[in-house]
Amino acid sequence: MLSRGLEKYNEKTLVLLKPDVVQRGLMGEIISRFEKKGLKIAAMKMVWASEEMALKHYTWPEHAMIALGERTIAVYKDRGIEENRTAKEIALDIQKKLVRYLSAGPLVAIVLEGAHAIAYVRKMRGSVNTLGADLGSITADYTVDSYFISDEDDRSARTLVHASGSVEEAGMEIPIWFGEEEIYSYNLAIDEILYSRQWEDTYRHLISKK
Repeated sequence: MLSRGLEKYNEKTLVLLKPDVVQRGLMGEIISRFEKKGLKIAAMKMVWASEEMALKHYTWPEHAMIALGERTIAVYKDRGIEENRTAKEIALDIQKKLVRYLSAGPLVAIVLEGAHAIAYVRKMRGSVNTLGADLGSITADYTVDSYFISDEDDRSARTLVHASGSVEEAGMEIPIWFGEEEIYSYNLAIDEILYSRQWEDTYRHLISKK
């Protein structure tokens, strides 16, 4: 069992390694990044999502759809592109393209667990605007796609990895992909090293016996 108090370091986030990650053989490399960070795999499976399942994942509240559409209109305006559709129409078009992308082939769904899991995974994933992604992040290191290219091709940008953006979002997304019985709670040896206040004393005691 973990030392007293370590149970609080169990924030969970949903990660989807999208179909292009599977096709390019990047699964192990990306998963390794998360494990080396110290995040624990609480659940993982390969899924070929139906369009219905992908749509369930990419269904947002009305206000969120409007906000997405308005942000897109602002980006187009900065590029000098005139857009006659409403914000909601644009959001529905984005949703359609995302569903097409996510359901294109097998993907890997993962629940990662650990302290600040949501923030760390988002940072490691990098910006979905790949041209602005920080070097060292997944989107900066593994794709040359961009919104400029995807807009010209009338498709979703291939951003490789989905990662929950908040505790609330993770709470809604995880049940879409996993049943409670598929999510495991267990301890790793590294948990004590990462989180335990007593680890230094324990380690010092162990090596002093040698």
